[in-house]
Amino acid sequence: MRLDSYTVPQDLLDRLARGGGGAEAAQFLAETQYSKHLLLLRGVAEEGRAEAAYDRLAEIAAQAPEAVRYVIGYPAVGAWAKSTLRALITGRADPLAVAQLGAVAAAAACRAGLRLRVQVPAPGGVITLPSLGQLVLPTDEDQLIELETGTSRCTPLHRIRSADGAIELVVDDLDPHRWPGPTVIDGRLPPDDLRRWRRHVAAAWELLDKHHWTTAAELRAIARVLTPIKAAQSGRDSATSRVTFGTVAMSTPPDHTWLASTFAHELQHAKLNAVLDLVELTLPDERRYYAPWRGDPRPLSGLLHGAYAHLGLAGFWRRQRDSERGLRPHIEFARWRAAALEVTGTLLDSGKLTPVGERFTGLLRRTLSSWMKDPVPPAAAEAAAREADEHRAAWLARNGVTGTADRSPSRSARP
Repeated sequence: MRLDSYTVPQDLLDRLARGGGGAEAAQFLAETQYSKHLLLLRGVAEEGRAEAAYDRLAEIAAQAPEAVRYVIGYPAVGAWAKSTLRALITGRADPLAVAQLGAVAAAAACRAGLRLRVQVPAPGGVITLPSLGQLVLPTDEDQLIELETGTSRCTPLHRIRSADGAIELVVDDLDPHRWPGPTVIDGRLPPDDLRRWRRHVAAAWELLDKHHWTTAAELRAIARVLTPIKAAQSGRDSATSRVTFGTVAMSTPPDHTWLASTFAHELQHAKLNAVLDLVELTLPDERRYYAPWRGDPRPLSGLLHGAYAHLGLAGFWRRQRDSERGLRPHIEFARWRAAALEVTGTLLDSGKLTPVGERFTGLLRRTLSSWMKDPVPPAAAEAAAREADEHRAAWLARNGVTGTADRSPSRSARP
């Protein structure tokens, strides 16, 4: 299993900075994340003296490279490997956590249809096979066992495929490392919710494939897992994490258009997370800033993430206006293009961007500035401005002027 090193080509980084990148950029970033996972696995094997399990994985790779590649690239594998390696380096590693490398090998063997006997952990009597599911033993004791693949049936993870077979997404509601945070739901996704997810994913993919080609291409290259999380007070929520590249966490989608726009938004976060593993865009900065989409003051890095994600959201609604009637697409486009543009001004004025970060943000701003010339119905422009003003007023009432970088948030988006 070869470990490659990567440098982001300037033209590709520029395309990403403008908000897109398409399949080529998305595939490049996915490759870098696979290499990152492989590096983490080697670190766990060496630091945790788990070379035997790593060797089994390498042997399987010689026979079934795609099966091994799929499992190594699985988001929860990266999250487990990172937390385990950190614990090993600091001397706080759990032997059961280190032994999960054996379960990674077992999952690869199962996917390849190969027989393998390997030691795997069963914390609480549960064996987790990443990307596949879990085996539940007739005990709740922590233990290490010898597992022979092909002799036991696991509780499988659900899968959602589009009607045309272009995408397949795993619904991971079992793996302990599927999502880093308390918002993950307890237990499996209820059957009624799963049916809604299937229906809305199919319709969202059809919408993206027909009208939002760049987002569709990036979704195919990046997204692998949907992880159910609890809904926010608004009744819906979504998120991505730097440690689970390829996972989109979300509450049960209310409809397919929301889901399609959520993919457009969260893919931006995923791309930027992968970029930040390769280049530094911001400098240390303890100040907090106003973000037109959040109720709390944000750090500079969060502000950059928000601007980039809302560029994606504005771009979705910009094109969606051609296929959806009514004012709402125009309002969403007008609201988020102005909000993201305003934030790029804050970023560039902060003095806390690296040279690469200044170029990246400048190109991002150039795209948004060009979109400000797109006409929208007056009623939509007024509604968007009203929503923005209401958000700003509520933010100031909650946080006060001192919540920003020593100044009141700007009321205008500088072109």
